Amino acid sequence: MHDERALLEERLNRTLRERIRPALYGDSTPVELSVWHAPGEPVPVAEALAAGYEPAGVGDAWGPPWSTSWFRLAAEVPTEWEGRQVEVVVDLGFTHPGPGFQAEGLAYNASGEPVKGIEPRNTHLPVSGPAVLYYLEAAGNPTILDFEPFAPTPLGDKETAGTEPLYRILRADLAVFEPEVWHLITELQVLQGLMKELPQHEPRRHRILHAIDRSLDLLDTQDVAGSAASARSALAEVLSRRANASAHRVSAVGHAHIDSAWLWPLRETVRKCARTFSNVTALMDDYPEFVFACSQAQQYAWMKEHHPAVFERIATKVAAGQFIPVGGMWVESDTNMPGGEAMARQLVHGKRFFLDEFGVETEEVWLPDSFGYSAALPQLIKLSGSKWFLTQKLSWNQINKFPHSTFWWEGIDGSRVFTHFPPVDTYNSSLSGEELARASRQFAEHAVATRSLVPFGYGDGGGGPTREMLETAKRVADLEGSPTVTIETPAAFFQGAQDEYPNAPVWAGELYLEKHRATYTTQARTKQGNRRSEHLLREAELWATAAFLDTGVDYPYEALDRLWKTVLLHQFHDILPGSSIAWVHREAEATYARVAGELGGIIDGSVAALAGEGTNDLVFDAVSATARRVPVAASVAPVDGVLDNGLVRITVSPSGLLTSVYDIAARREILPPGAVGNLPQVHADTPNQWDAWDIDPFYRNNRVDLVDGEVTALPDGLLVRRSFGKSTITQTLRLAEGARQLDIDTEVDWQEVEKLLKLAFPLDVRAEVSTAETQFGHLHRPIHVNTSWEAAKFEICAHRWLHVGEPGYGVALANDSTYGHDVTRTTRDDGGTTTTVRLSLLRAPRFPDPHTDQGTHRFRHALVIGAGIAEAVAAGYRINLPQRVVRGAREVEPLVSVDNPAVVIEAVKLADDRSGDVVVRLYESLGGRARTTLRTSFPSQAVIETDLLERPLADSSADLELRPFQVLTLRFTRPGGESTH
Repeated sequence: MHDERALLEERLNRTLRERIRPALYGDSTPVELSVWHAPGEPVPVAEALAAGYEPAGVGDAWGPPWSTSWFRLAAEVPTEWEGRQVEVVVDLGFTHPGPGFQAEGLAYNASGEPVKGIEPRNTHLPVSGPAVLYYLEAAGNPTILDFEPFAPTPLGDKETAGTEPLYRILRADLAVFEPEVWHLITELQVLQGLMKELPQHEPRRHRILHAIDRSLDLLDTQDVAGSAASARSALAEVLSRRANASAHRVSAVGHAHIDSAWLWPLRETVRKCARTFSNVTALMDDYPEFVFACSQAQQYAWMKEHHPAVFERIATKVAAGQFIPVGGMWVESDTNMPGGEAMARQLVHGKRFFLDEFGVETEEVWLPDSFGYSAALPQLIKLSGSKWFLTQKLSWNQINKFPHSTFWWEGIDGSRVFTHFPPVDTYNSSLSGEELARASRQFAEHAVATRSLVPFGYGDGGGGPTREMLETAKRVADLEGSPTVTIETPAAFFQGAQDEYPNAPVWAGELYLEKHRATYTTQARTKQGNRRSEHLLREAELWATAAFLDTGVDYPYEALDRLWKTVLLHQFHDILPGSSIAWVHREAEATYARVAGELGGIIDGSVAALAGEGTNDLVFDAVSATARRVPVAASVAPVDGVLDNGLVRITVSPSGLLTSVYDIAARREILPPGAVGNLPQVHADTPNQWDAWDIDPFYRNNRVDLVDGEVTALPDGLLVRRSFGKSTITQTLRLAEGARQLDIDTEVDWQEVEKLLKLAFPLDVRAEVSTAETQFGHLHRPIHVNTSWEAAKFEICAHRWLHVGEPGYGVALANDSTYGHDVTRTTRDDGGTTTTVRLSLLRAPRFPDPHTDQGTHRFRHALVIGAGIAEAVAAGYRINLPQRVVRGAREVEPLVSVDNPAVVIEAVKLADDRSGDVVVRLYESLGGRARTTLRTSFPSQAVIETDLLERPLADSSADLELRPFQVLTLRFTRPGGESTH
């Protein structure tokens, strides 16, 4: 038999493209089109319905960047179309195939109720009667990530995007939908996708192609609609063949990954959610088997506030078991940089919203797209009442392929959660033959397991599943040559997968993403706002609790709840990592300023109530939860460039570099011979792609050391000034009396482009590992690069401190807002080892914000000399929780205290249920077992151990024993309180 495969495949491609798809709609007639261009920001639907509309037509320009135009579509269905399926078809002028990345629309009926969304791959609106009237809210969103990716663009901010229209209306018709043509398209695409994935020698591939060839023979290209049924009949036999008994099993879950901000601002995400959720709830009426998993409680809350009709539809479908809340978090947050308490509150606020609104206890944490996963997460997942974890992003690894699809993930404390990593390698599947074959081919556990999960539906910019995908799911449910496909809930998948594979392998430690390492550094102001907000929230809760207990001042429940949710929203994985457009980060900076102002007011009011009227200087210390009449330690005066407090002696060169850091008590110099510390270094920073996200390893090949500077003596330290390019660095170096740390305050006027600024500290220690703070503990990472796994971690994340040391001696660097670090090791000619710690301060990528990090920045760092882990932990808290000096009359005893420095009190607050109970969260910080007695300055009736949501787990007492890195939440029932526990 002659080989005509290539010829026949090209026949199919052209016939689909030029004959069949254009025949999807038959008879058509234009709708009556009129428009109202909304001034400024989006308006409520009621305002749009009452607006004055002007005539419009196909070909009209519309849509300046970030604008909104409302189109009124009116029509009468021709009587001769009676009994046929009629739809409105709209093309807003789509310029790019990707849904969610350009113009979009949400259609409302004449009563102002949302119906469904319009986007490039979902262009129809239903028609159910003889008269048609829709109001289409069309968003003129620009395409930021275009056919030429990562090109700098001014379109990412309304202030710079311009005012010229981006789009032209290309179609607005009433048209007859041809269901037989639609089914033919679906079946040809299913078979085409399957065929391409089958080996060339497989008989099944040849038979599919032969069936397609016969189908096309039966198709009359001059009457596609009339002959589609006949063409379909030739495909029936190959579509009826059932899957192999050992075929891989796919659990298909409807999904729409909606970034809560990214290439669009927060306000646009609200509308994206309304469009997507309108689409999927409408689909559920037509496809009762369809289930849709949706995370991010914030997005549900937006619907409740801004689109109550959509929220009501969601609630109805949740009750019906089709719309499935998952994730249990306020947003799909970054997990590298949020602090421990913030990570806990992501789960608390997310899970509580789903419980309060729907009575649903989410059991799976759903983070397909975040940029690596903290090793603290497994414990927090379990403490929230969840038990499963899903991610997909590690498929982006640049070097090492992650070895498992399904596994137990073990955290820093030993907690394990059952975890799935979908081998389909996308959270936006369309259930294509290519994707299903990939899911089967890349599944790592074939020898012992059979199941993987495939999230299907357009995502990132929203959209969700389409009717075409659901029809595809029917065809591939049980099809020879393909995995079987069952639409089911995530919980059904996870339970089945765990039952089948209870002894899955274990991965211990962080899930490090070998990509997007620059997200620890990009958009420094956003990161600084997050860090400051987290610690202000800690202070506000602590002092408000103390003031309530001591003076009866009202506890600001509503304000703290709202402010926590604001901070949690901005931890979304494209906001805190710095990978959103300029508009998002400009708004974030303003939001953090408002948060700081409001929290400052709460703290000031609480502290004033505690201090009372008086003239004593009281030092309020959030670390010890006390206020005392104690002097604040003064800094020593410099003498000829030397800072000496009797414990350490710091020598600074005339150019402002550290030439000696001498530990007097240990009689040890911590700088290597001939090395200098506090050295700013500038690298060329031009990653291959994903500019705001990535640092590529070749950045290290180009470096300039900023050794020139000027030093000025101050009464309490040294002032260092440097300039380079168009930028300046100003530093103040101080050494406090009685302290073993050098405090470094840095101000940078940053005017560089595609540069990376680091601050280097070479240290004379032979460290095997670097130790970095993470949530509720720390993480050891090898410094050597023996394997590709270690080499890939050339940029790492640390929270408030990073420590390096050798047995008996160590050094730590604490920070107030720096997350990116790198640690390297070399051997010197004298045989000694130099371990160099560098902090990543600033970058200057051009996409998606062409002016990233430009302007003035301020950082605080502390070089902690002779530090163990305990000293590093203490320094991290001190630099982030500065003491407050307040005039008053009364000292304040610690609200709660422990007698073991290994145990750290992380949060003190009133219970969320407003019972008046006090909740204390603490953890073991050094990685060992710890016994402690917890003392309180208030009376309590009982102590109850709870989960993160403050639900009881077990009776407890003030005498505690914690395992390494254990997080413990205790609830103190107060006499006379209204506690229900």
